[in-house]
Amino acid sequence: MGVTSIRFNVKEEKILKILKKYYNCDSSSLIKKSLFELYQDIKDREIIEKFEKKEKSGKTKFSTIEELVHK
Repeated sequence: MGVTSIRFNVKEEKILKILKKYYNCDSSSLIKKSLFELYQDIKDREIIEKFEKKEKSGKTKFSTIEELVHK
C-alpha cells in the first residue's frame, strides 16, 4: 500500500477539520471518499458524452414501460 503526504494551508486544514467532524471519519477515509466521488464524476461524464454522441447520430429511441418490463 502506498503512502501519500499532503500539505494543507491553514484554510484547507480548517475545511478538512469541518468535513471530518461532519462525516465522522478520519482524514484518510475522507480523502479516499473524495477521490472515489471525483472518479465517479469522470465516469458519469464519459457515459453522458457517449449517450449524447449516440443521440446526435439519431441512434437513440424511447421505450414504453411495457417494452422494458417484457425484455
